Amino acid sequence: TLSGGESQRIRLATQVGSGLVGVLYVLDEPSIGLHQRDNDRLLDTLEGLRDLGNTLLVVEHDEETMRRADEIIDMGPGPGKRGGEVVAQGDFDEVVATDESVTADYLAGRKSIPVPDERREPDGELVVRGARQHNLKDLDVPVPLGTLTTVTGVSGSGKSTLVNDILYKGLAREMNDNTSVDPGEHDAIEGLDEVETVRLIDQSPIGRTPRSNPATYTDVFDHVRELFAETKLSKRRGYEKGRFSFNVKGGRCEECGGQGTVKIEMNFLSDVYVPCEECGGSRYNDETLDVEYKGKTIADVLDMSVAEAHEFFESHRGLERRLKLLKDVGLGYMELGQPSPTLSGG
Repeated sequence: TLSGGESQRIRLATQVGSGLVGVLYVLDEPSIGLHQRDNDRLLDTLEGLRDLGNTLLVVEHDEETMRRADEIIDMGPGPGKRGGEVVAQGDFDEVVATDESVTADYLAGRKSIPVPDERREPDGELVVRGARQHNLKDLDVPVPLGTLTTVTGVSGSGKSTLVNDILYKGLAREMNDNTSVDPGEHDAIEGLDEVETVRLIDQSPIGRTPRSNPATYTDVFDHVRELFAETKLSKRRGYEKGRFSFNVKGGRCEECGGQGTVKIEMNFLSDVYVPCEECGGSRYNDETLDVEYKGKTIADVLDMSVAEAHEFFESHRGLERRLKLLKDVGLGYMELGQPSPTLSGG
C-alpha cells in the first residue's frame, strides 16, 4: 500500500543508516511522484549521502535537482537517433551558458511553457461520495468535467488512492463492466451519465514481448500491411494482408520466427541475442521482401521513424492521422518497429 515515493525514500533511509563510504549510488528519476516539499527533503538526504564520502549519479529532469548538483551532464541534442551525445557538461552556470542545449534554454529562461490566459469552465461534474480507502477520511470530492484538473499534495497524502483506486476502478467496473478491478472503499460515484467511458493511461508497458511495437499497438501496422497486400506483385502472387505479419507463418523468416534476432543460451551467463543470419534482422523471408510500396519493403517501413513514416504515408488518410498523433506527443524520433520491452515508461 506504499506509494512509489514512500518506497523509494525507505530504500534511501536504509542506505543513509548503513553509514557506508565510497559507494557509487545510481538513482533513476527519484523525484517522480514527489511533492516539492518531499523533493527538498530527498535532495537533503542525497547531499548527506555525498557528504559521508559517496558518489551519486542521478538521472533526472527536475530543475531543483539540477540547481543543487555539483556537476551536470546534459545529453542530446534530441531524442532517439537525434540524441546520443553529451551536449554540455559542467556546473549549473556552465551548462546554462551553452547555446546548443534545450535543457539550458529552459533553465536560463530563453524558452518557457506559456501559462494560459483563460481557464475553461466545467460543463458538469462527477462526485465521489464517502471515499475512505487507506488514509482517506470519508471524503466527498467533486471532479469537474470538460476540464484539465490536477490532483496534487505531498507524497502519501492519498492522491493515487482517490484517483486510481476509487475513481478509475469504480468507473471501470460500472461503465466498462470490468469485474477484474476491485475499487477502493467508497459509497458511490454520482454523475456517471455525463461520461461516455473511462481510460487509464499510465507508464505500464504497452507490450511485454519483442513482437509488440509502436506500429502494432497503434494499429498503424494493420493499415501498412493492407497497402502492401494491394500492390500489383502481391495480387499476382496471391499474397494477402497476413503475409506481411511477422507473427504468423508464411511471410516471416522461419529461422528466427519473425523476431529478427536469435537467442544464444550461455550456460553460466545471461542469454545473448544476435541478428538472425538468415534474414539479417529484417524478420521476413526473401519472397515477402520482393514486394515494395513506393520503393520500400515492409522491413524498411518498420525501420522508419514516426516522422519519416508520417511524410512517407502523408497521402494515406488513416495512417497520416495516427502517425501525426504520435508526432504530436513528441515521439517523431521513435522507430515504428522498436520492440516494446525496450521503450521507457514515458
